[in-house]
Amino acid sequence: MSEKASSLDRERVDSDEKDVIGDRSQDTSTINSADGDEALRLVGLVKTTQFSEEYNLKLRRKLDLLIPPLCAAVYFTQFLDKTSLNYASIMGFPIAPGTNYNLISAGFYFGFLVFEFPTVYIAQKLRIAKYLGANIILWGIVLMLHAIPTSFGPFFALRFLLGMCECCVAPILILIISMVGSLISAFDEINLILSLSQFYKKNEQASRISWFYVMNGCTQIFGGFVAYGISFYSGTRLAPYKIIYILLGGLAIVVGICVLIWLPDSPVHARFLTKEERIAALERVRNDQGGTENKTIKREQIFEALLDIRTWLVVLSTILTSIPNGALSNYSNIIIKGFGYTAKQTLILNTPAGAIAAISTLFCGWYSDKKNERQTPIIMALIPTIVGMAMLVGLNNSGNKGALLFGIYLIGTFGSSLSTIYAYNASNTSGYTKKVTINGLTLAFFAVGNIVGTQLFQPQDAPGYIPGKVAIMLLLCIQLFVSGLLRWVNLRLNRKKRAQLERLKQARGWTDEDVQREREKHAFADLTDKQNVYFVYTA
Repeated sequence: MSEKASSLDRERVDSDEKDVIGDRSQDTSTINSADGDEALRLVGLVKTTQFSEEYNLKLRRKLDLLIPPLCAAVYFTQFLDKTSLNYASIMGFPIAPGTNYNLISAGFYFGFLVFEFPTVYIAQKLRIAKYLGANIILWGIVLMLHAIPTSFGPFFALRFLLGMCECCVAPILILIISMVGSLISAFDEINLILSLSQFYKKNEQASRISWFYVMNGCTQIFGGFVAYGISFYSGTRLAPYKIIYILLGGLAIVVGICVLIWLPDSPVHARFLTKEERIAALERVRNDQGGTENKTIKREQIFEALLDIRTWLVVLSTILTSIPNGALSNYSNIIIKGFGYTAKQTLILNTPAGAIAAISTLFCGWYSDKKNERQTPIIMALIPTIVGMAMLVGLNNSGNKGALLFGIYLIGTFGSSLSTIYAYNASNTSGYTKKVTINGLTLAFFAVGNIVGTQLFQPQDAPGYIPGKVAIMLLLCIQLFVSGLLRWVNLRLNRKKRAQLERLKQARGWTDEDVQREREKHAFADLTDKQNVYFVYTA
């Protein structure tokens, strides 16, 4: 009887293991180096070298001096270029607010949506930093061309091309950050995110992503002051909005050249690191089980991403926060001007909103890593925006400009929720193809949300745009619930994994040291978070 029970226990353990790690056994011999990450071929299955904490901290500082600043420059340029229409709208832009203006706003996101999945998989096949740099230079050229047309058709076409070029930024930057995480195990909208996730550990990713996402707020300050200065131009050769496009396009080209020269694709290809430092960086991130680059597109990982309930909750979160983004990023100056201010006053008065957005983003990133939380900071970022939007609705006809401006400033906090969603993807997804698939979905539905958002403020609702503001309030209230649900799902999955791992330990007689050894062996095997029993989700 006892033998039969023991046999049943073993069968249950084998079944649990298959559920968690697919058809791959925990036996190291089944892990094929050709099937794993690039990192696997550099450091191997087993950790053979120990690096001191002092060495790792020094290495992280070296990474921090190059990678986040370059990523920040890219994101600064992208957000400035994407919102250039917001400045142009009150600086002599030939298309007045209304149906055609809304369609031109949406043109960017149509291009973004159409090319998002192709760009993600092209990036997986190429050196991602080089691909990113080339796209930045192209979009700089496209942006400068905005100074030529004067009618709807060419403007829409150029905005469409701009979206196609810029859609690679968020996924690539996130990949780079998370690869640092797999590169350095003590370290942590789709392209930047993919990039960053290769170089930093889970508990370092959110803060580093916030370092480049904070550029959204900084561009609002910088762009506002630049546009304010240009608004005093009294010449007749160029309209002020054309100067904006030429200046910002030129800046993008410079940043693209810098990315081509200096931004590394992954720890494995980081030329500014010695071979020992590359190995140290990769060893630091073994425990995170996130993996680094893998050039093979794995169909089973795509299917797993599509069947994972968390994928669609993230997609829903992205839509709920992107619709307000699409509305406000193109209409914030128009709304402020509707309070009764001149165009020049509006450009200056919108800059404090950028400062609040920047502070909110940095705080949420810091809190997210400090407390190992992702959904709680999102909730914290949404509540002030809901309050601010309620003020804009309730005080619409009050004539109280100060209170209305304060409401506009509070609205700036919601932007940090998007950066935390990107951090959530970087920390909670393993398997390179699954990671790029989820990032691609996130960015695709980011585009869908923004397209819907550009139609939220209709000309017949001006200048108060009350229906659009009420819709934003409702969407963000729903997002509060979705964030709580995502957190609960991750905590539940972690409890199941701990129980399954405990049964494996008992069945195989493993000690804690054995478990740690097996965890290190599977770090760069390009297993998904569901296949890998050692992967731990971040709530």
